[in-house]
Amino acid sequence: MAARSAPSCHLRLEWVYGYRGHQCRNNLYYTAAKEIVYFVAGVGVVYSPREHRQKFYRGHSDDIISLALHPDRVLVATGQVGKEPYICVWDSYTVQTVSVLKDVHTHGIACLAFDLDGQRLVSVGLDSKNAVCVWDWKRGKMLSMAPGHTDRIFDISWDLYQPNKLVSCGVKHIKFWSLCGNALTPKRGVFGKTGDLQTILCLACARDELTYSGALNGDIYVWKGINLIRTIQGAHTAGIFSMNACEEGFATGGRDGCIRLWDLTFKPITVIDLRETEQGYKGLSVRSVCWRGDHILVGTQDSEIFEIVVHERNKPFLIMQGHCEGELWALAVHPTKPLAVTGSDDRSVRIWSLVDHALIARCNMEEPIRCAAVNVDGIHLALGMKDGSFTVLRVRDMTEVVHIKDRKEAIHELKYSPDGTYLAVGCNDSSVDIYGVAQRYKKVGECVGSISFITHLDWSSDSRYLQTNDGNGKRLLFKMPGGKEVTSKEEMKGIHWASWTCVSGLEVNGIWPKYSDINDINSVDGNYVGQVLVTADDYGVVKLFRYPCLRKGAKFRKYIGHSAHVTNVRWSHDYQWVISIGGADHSVFQWKFVPERKLKDALHIAPQESLAESNSDDSDSDLSDVPELDSEIEQETQLTYHRQVYKEDLPQLKEQCKEKQKSAASKRRERAPGNSIRLHFIHGYRGYDCRSNLFYTQIGEIVYHVAAVGVIYNRQQNTQRFYLGHDDDILCLAIHPLKDYVATGQVGRDPSVHVWDTETIKPLSILKGYHQYGVCAVDFSADGKRLASVGIDDSHTVVLWDWKKGEKLSVARGSKDKIFVVKMNPYVPDKLITAGIKHMKFWRRAGGGLIGRKGYVGTLGRSDTMMCAVYGWTEEMAFSGTSTGDVCIWRDVFLVKTVKAHDGPVFSMHALEKGFVTGGKDGVVALWDDSFERCLKTYAIKRADLAPGSKGLLLEDNPSIRAISLGHGHILVGTKNGEILEVDKSGPITLLVQGHMEGEVWGLATHPYLPICATVSDDKTLRIWDLSPSHCMLAVRKLKKGGRCCCFSPDGKALAVGLNDGSFLMANADTLEDLVSFHHRKDIISDIQFSPGSGKYLAVASHDTFIDIYNVVSSKRVGICKGATSYITHIDWDTRGKLLQVNTGAKEQLFFEAPRGKKQAIPSVEVEKISWASWTSVLGLCCEGIWPIIGEVTDVTASCLTSDKMVLATGDDLGFVKLFRYPAKGKFGKFKKYVAHSTHVTNVRWTYDDSMLVTLGGADMSLMVWTNETESYRERRSCDSEESDIDSEEDGGYDSDVTRENEISYTIRALSTNIRPMFGVKPHLQQKEPSVDERPPVSRAPPQPEKLQSNNVGKKKRPIEDLVLELAFGYRGRDCRNNVHYLNDGDDIIYHTASVGILHNLATGTQSFYQEHNDDILCLTVNQHPKFINIVATGQVIQQICQLQPRLCISGMQ
Repeated sequence: MAARSAPSCHLRLEWVYGYRGHQCRNNLYYTAAKEIVYFVAGVGVVYSPREHRQKFYRGHSDDIISLALHPDRVLVATGQVGKEPYICVWDSYTVQTVSVLKDVHTHGIACLAFDLDGQRLVSVGLDSKNAVCVWDWKRGKMLSMAPGHTDRIFDISWDLYQPNKLVSCGVKHIKFWSLCGNALTPKRGVFGKTGDLQTILCLACARDELTYSGALNGDIYVWKGINLIRTIQGAHTAGIFSMNACEEGFATGGRDGCIRLWDLTFKPITVIDLRETEQGYKGLSVRSVCWRGDHILVGTQDSEIFEIVVHERNKPFLIMQGHCEGELWALAVHPTKPLAVTGSDDRSVRIWSLVDHALIARCNMEEPIRCAAVNVDGIHLALGMKDGSFTVLRVRDMTEVVHIKDRKEAIHELKYSPDGTYLAVGCNDSSVDIYGVAQRYKKVGECVGSISFITHLDWSSDSRYLQTNDGNGKRLLFKMPGGKEVTSKEEMKGIHWASWTCVSGLEVNGIWPKYSDINDINSVDGNYVGQVLVTADDYGVVKLFRYPCLRKGAKFRKYIGHSAHVTNVRWSHDYQWVISIGGADHSVFQWKFVPERKLKDALHIAPQESLAESNSDDSDSDLSDVPELDSEIEQETQLTYHRQVYKEDLPQLKEQCKEKQKSAASKRRERAPGNSIRLHFIHGYRGYDCRSNLFYTQIGEIVYHVAAVGVIYNRQQNTQRFYLGHDDDILCLAIHPLKDYVATGQVGRDPSVHVWDTETIKPLSILKGYHQYGVCAVDFSADGKRLASVGIDDSHTVVLWDWKKGEKLSVARGSKDKIFVVKMNPYVPDKLITAGIKHMKFWRRAGGGLIGRKGYVGTLGRSDTMMCAVYGWTEEMAFSGTSTGDVCIWRDVFLVKTVKAHDGPVFSMHALEKGFVTGGKDGVVALWDDSFERCLKTYAIKRADLAPGSKGLLLEDNPSIRAISLGHGHILVGTKNGEILEVDKSGPITLLVQGHMEGEVWGLATHPYLPICATVSDDKTLRIWDLSPSHCMLAVRKLKKGGRCCCFSPDGKALAVGLNDGSFLMANADTLEDLVSFHHRKDIISDIQFSPGSGKYLAVASHDTFIDIYNVVSSKRVGICKGATSYITHIDWDTRGKLLQVNTGAKEQLFFEAPRGKKQAIPSVEVEKISWASWTSVLGLCCEGIWPIIGEVTDVTASCLTSDKMVLATGDDLGFVKLFRYPAKGKFGKFKKYVAHSTHVTNVRWTYDDSMLVTLGGADMSLMVWTNETESYRERRSCDSEESDIDSEEDGGYDSDVTRENEISYTIRALSTNIRPMFGVKPHLQQKEPSVDERPPVSRAPPQPEKLQSNNVGKKKRPIEDLVLELAFGYRGRDCRNNVHYLNDGDDIIYHTASVGILHNLATGTQSFYQEHNDDILCLTVNQHPKFINIVATGQVIQQICQLQPRLCISGMQ
């Protein structure tokens, strides 16, 4: 349906009426091009007075409240409000973003200032501490941060004559800051007796350490260093809001409406009183002033901008006007002229010319205005007031025609009938009054029936009907003029409406998003001619829909600029423009309507618009109907990688179980086993939900990932090496351009990206802190220095890293829809693309942010889901593979062509020097020329083409291809089925590695006398694997149902398999053909075991709580074990084949006699004495120690005992494989731990000779083979990188001194009650020491009143005495180490005690001190480099109650 697709026409912002004067200061400047830069709402405006033209910067997502101009007067920095506010640095010529600074401030950015050379930017936040932050803005990096003040800061400035000095001012304070290293240190200004302590509103720095500041009382305070030296009283008669320094001197502006110009020594030059000029008015207040040459710019509280030429100072020119403070709701357009009328709570009604972009008339009313309407001939203007009255004015001269007050509540909507006969007036008391225009607006009717306030009205074309909407979303129709309600559906059908401004009704159903409040959309206006509809909502968004818009959730185009709720929106009379007004930002936006036919000629518009939309979550919606997602992609988008418990939660969980830990530590526990295991081979490859994760390394090995392991496979030797640095599922892999390093990203609460060396298998860098839940895509830059990563959080955050430094360069929200791929531009390291569900986005780095532009599809196609992407032969060319099998060719952000490449999704694409290779769901590899015009060759993956040297069997023809890579004369292919294939360009295909397909793997059995094992999975396959050096799959059989368990018969000839539907079968172990099958149960068969010896009986356990015992020879069920209260998890036979041990989901350990299944009660002590043929149980005294401290959170899922009954291997829910000494008696036994599986280990089995351990990962679908190494073998090996620590913290064994130091807590001391109560301010922080004479005398007389002060003139004051530290006895040795050093060739020693660094001269015994610390110093080091002689660094503790960072001081000692 048409309404389900976005309109192909477009809106372009043409003009913004207004200027943000309220609650802002110093936000108006001349640029180098003599243009004027300022802001209003969420838009930065660059206005050219010569051309009367505006340019717009729309990179913000909320109200801009601060602005600073770069010294080059081209770049502009703007800061916004919001939960996560950010700063944009942008170019005033191109209005493009240069840098984004984010992730530091909260609430908003109050002030900004560039330093003298423009390299650094300082910002002040609106948080509770008014944080001051210094940025290297080009790199988007924060250099320093410190709490600003406990109250608001109004202005901040760099001292342009002293490096690294800043000054800030605000409520009753001024602070002088010095930046040393990365520490910002403030000193409060000392007011002394020179001036009153009061609020400072603005400041400017001058030479000779002088600072001038404007105070709330209108005085100017002059500071030398940190001391107030004089005041210029009466500079203004009220608060000075703005001070601007320039080459000629200083300009100040204040609440008194005056501009004063001062010379460089702050002697007055002239005064300009704007209130006395022609354009002036009483109450005019100046908020911003900019003096440049002979021109002065002035911004006022009431949203006006004046330009004053100095020699004609009495004739200021009014450049811009807007509504003042108070909400703006009223909007109407003239029926025949390009005029718009607005009315506001500021009580003014204004008429704007849409052609001249100017205010042409203004009239002040007695009451706030809430709505407006112009009659059909354009003569009368009706205004609805907040007090329930309405007024009619003549448009020509704004004189009053009539004023009527029939209601007590606000008039929210009024409209003239199309024939001009009636005026309908809708009130907040839920009534609509009808007035006759010709009868001097006599009331002729009333419409009653709404149950809430009236929000919208529309007349029918014949003026006989009126439709209304109310606050409850109810739509009613009335017959005119009487006001009788129309309920007949037949009568309703035939009505044609003259306008459509109602938000409820069949024609506008599609404008409502799902789950939205009925009041979210404030205004609608239909354009019948263009068949489009424009809406305004509470989120500051103007949207364009098709009209009529019948079905909910219709697609739209979206435009941002207004900061908060957009209260009204209207088409101009000729549909050339859309006018929108902002409630809280009280601005008027004029948008140019660009129809579809003109859009084709104006494609250059699109990039700027999409840039503007880039900062919102779901910028432009889809341009057309999108086909249903392919089943594979649908399945993948529904995958969630969230875990209930992440491995990084373990320390916290252990902390919660500390009491248990202590009680266990007091008991003697068995040490961990001497044996260890080493990962030897993994069968498996992660293909089902990953793409492009398979590459050749520099030396021709193959690198890929499975579970939590990075695998390097040598295809000549059929061996594997492993990167085991991850602890959860790896989801993505990228290779460095030199093919020697690899980056892998994993799942996790705070997931990490690891960069590691394929030769040494050592990590080079670990990057974390910016993603949540997981990292789904990574890519290196062409020079290999940068790395891009994408997270799987709700915003799919994109991060750009300098990976060697471990430094985040830029970050941005990627998309609300899933992103499948990120690719960095090989020609420009600052550019990249992301592609995913229904989008393709082109990004460029801007400081600490990334600016995204959505791919523009136009009429060439639709917004398909993109599965893969690569760059082409130039920086502008990009190619993407879609879910429908097409390859899209992009130039810049525009789609220029589509080529049909595959049947079904194109999952992988690889760029060659001259051409491309693609792979898709159709199982075909295609080679293309360099422009995708010709397919040069195709390779179909078929079983018939499998070469003899293959390490396994292909499960099906044409498996879905998920990864493709070229190198060493071959094409490397990864499939969804977990297979890695090498395709020779001449045709033969070699299978190198394979594993199970998607679906959990639980069933595992090792052969009784051969190095082979069997596995069965939910992927409905039974497989036999060779564990000898050939490492391949020997046989596979497809099953009708998935399976969860399997077991070889004692002679190795039969294989029993339990299936998920309650049936089981016995197959020939060599051919996998059926021998016999049974189906006695309905639930999953969870375990299956042959009795030892001849294998006479087969025990079959199911999830419906029963174990069936079958006679293998007679193929009959001979017994049933009953009595379990939950599903069966594990079963074991004793060596005689007469007794069964059973574990259940309720953690019961039960015993049954075979073959009848009689339940037996056996005491725990006796269980040990029984000889068991196998031990896979996880319950009982013998394995009590295998349960971890956090056993309530995680389960031990499997165990297996070696033949010599010495070592018990276990697998658990957190993916750990552990080795315990058997029997593992006593709680919390010691163990060796190995991480390779990502989530739950479902099964573990030793081979017949205990030489190998085989483990299964449930969700990671991998089969891992570990070699068992005895103690003696381990000693020969240099290291054992996979082996974990043995929980050393539980073992004690510390020296007593070490133990005591280990338990010292510096936070407890800082937070505990002081030994003696202390109040007041530390002496060195006090502003001044009161002299003896000023102290109150000791007297029994009643105290003097506070205001009465004695006259001290003539009394001699004593000088203030100071204490100087001369000698410090003591040295901090009790809890510190390596903190004494020689300096100056052994003449001095340096050490510390308390909060003092001490330089002690050995010859004289004198000491000198470093006293900048304010708490205990804990560490000290001396720089050994000859370039930095005598440089010392010391670190201190700090009270956390202050929430400050601990300090590190670096000082020079002479």
